[in-house]
Amino acid sequence: MKAIIEAALAKSMNYIQYRNLVSTFLAEGKATGPEQSEALVHYSSLNDTRMKRLDKTMVVTEAHTEKILGLEWEYIWLVLTEGWCGDAAQIVPILNKMAAIGDKIDLKIVLRDENEALMNLFLTNGGKSIPKLILLDAATLDVLADWGPRPAGAQQLIQEYKEKFGVIDDTLKTELQLWYHHDKGVSTQNEVLELLS
Repeated sequence: MKAIIEAALAKSMNYIQYRNLVSTFLAEGKATGPEQSEALVHYSSLNDTRMKRLDKTMVVTEAHTEKILGLEWEYIWLVLTEGWCGDAAQIVPILNKMAAIGDKIDLKIVLRDENEALMNLFLTNGGKSIPKLILLDAATLDVLADWGPRPAGAQQLIQEYKEKFGVIDDTLKTELQLWYHHDKGVSTQNEVLELLS
């Protein structure tokens, strides 16, 4: 496992590099990842807009800021993502804002489809769901925990919708984005910081 993590870290990006990569692909009419379609490019474009908005408006709460500033150990937050993922567009900017507080968290980002061996170590119910946050001890690269692909409240929304209607459709995707908008990143902050306690 450690060799796989080290290989991923060697080709990881910081948040600004990730945002620039997504924008560069979009300028070429492409999405990240090997699969290309009009739909994936469309979702990538929507997500680029969402991330720009969140980069400007997302706020880490005062309580969460205090917890981050009080961290004793140094961590690497390794995130598996892709530019077309709607959940990632809502979560990765929050993780970036959290990591930027103090000097105890180093955020590293890798693309899911370029890191299949790593993704296969952190499946969700057998699937390659993203974003996936892997919390590492910065000194040893030991895996302390993992989190994702979305907060519990968002996951519950999806499960209830699938039970009722049997599908994931555009209506659900809209409801999910509204859930994220109303939550303002607080659930993600709560759940991720709980892993560090």
